[in-house]
Amino acid sequence: MVDTSRGEAPAPPADPAEEPRGCLFALSQPPLMIFLTVIGSLLLMAALHDLFLL
Repeated sequence: MVDTSRGEAPAPPADPAEEPRGCLFALSQPPLMIFLTVIGSLLLMAALHDLFLL
């Protein structure tokens, strides 16, 4: 079998006090929240337009 290891040392263990950042951290970023708010309001306006004006 061919040896595919690169001989590099493994990454040092993460600091136990520092938690990994996941999806909820990404969702809490202000630019993403502004983008989602704009998209949501456009969808809401389109739905209300369809319900009441068509």
